[in-house]
Amino acid sequence: MQFSVVIPTYNRAGELQETLASLAKITNAGSWEVIVVDNNSTDATRQVVADAAANFPVELRYLLERQVGRSAALNAGIKAAAGENIATADDDVRFEPDWLQQAAEALEREQCDFVGGKVLPIWGGPKPSWLSDKGGRHWAVIALLDFGTEPVEFGKRYAPLGVNLAFKREAFDRSGLWDPGIGRKAGTLLGQEVREWMLRARDAGLRGMYAPNMVVHHVIPEDRLQKRYFRRWFYWHGVSRAMLYQQHPIDMHAPEETSIDFSKVHLVFGVPRYMYRSCFGSAIAMVKAGFDGEEVACFEHELALWFFLGVLRQRWRDRNRPPGAGKDSGKFVGATA
Repeated sequence: MQFSVVIPTYNRAGELQETLASLAKITNAGSWEVIVVDNNSTDATRQVVADAAANFPVELRYLLERQVGRSAALNAGIKAAAGENIATADDDVRFEPDWLQQAAEALEREQCDFVGGKVLPIWGGPKPSWLSDKGGRHWAVIALLDFGTEPVEFGKRYAPLGVNLAFKREAFDRSGLWDPGIGRKAGTLLGQEVREWMLRARDAGLRGMYAPNMVVHHVIPEDRLQKRYFRRWFYWHGVSRAMLYQQHPIDMHAPEETSIDFSKVHLVFGVPRYMYRSCFGSAIAMVKAGFDGEEVACFEHELALWFFLGVLRQRWRDRNRPPGAGKDSGKFVGATA
């Protein structure tokens, strides 16, 4: 079998129904299957999968994963997958019909181990005036991505989104599965599982590429187009990056670009001192952008402050643990079989 598509889900039966209807229109994909991993839903998720499976063009399987969290659900799906390649998406996306074909062609053409593609918006409400049209900090919050029309290698400046990824199966044999401790869980907005996996993938010698023609469309509900959601997301983003720093000593602003010797970095309340300077700079830039009437820039700089608060909270909790103390916990490393 060429592809297994793994879709984790939690209490979004209505969206999942539309997602599966979109996935059923996939064309020119060779042999493939779909595995929906239910992460303890209390709604009609199981029935939605059963109803869709009756007329689905390929095998559609339901799998229940009791361990809480998106990463745990993905790991369960990957272990159950029969495909030579494994694609992952979310339960609130719509697929271009050639999605899997483009993924397969990109893996072959680029001779790489994993690929990630564009994630374009389906707006569930009016787009606010403070939300950038050109990517940047804002787009990460609502899981949108567009690096342009040409392939680029992931790492340093570029990183994929978990909503649109495809891997050669052996990538997980070489670098391990997702870390359940750092990924999304109900009641939080933790979310550095892709970055954490990419750091291990890099150490294992794996290579990933942006595939511009591998496209999904992500539904952005109206309640996520509110400043309070963006503030909360960036606060948890800071918490997540600090947790990642605890495992792998990295620059929390740009994990893949780390060239800092953290044994020589001075810490204040567990946070590298240079981050306080960055925070102060963001505060000044926010005030200046506000006076200049630059609404988008002003809010972006504000979000940097919320990020710092999340970092400070988590680093204070971990202040007596040296960076790297949490690395290789053993909870997520191992073969997929």
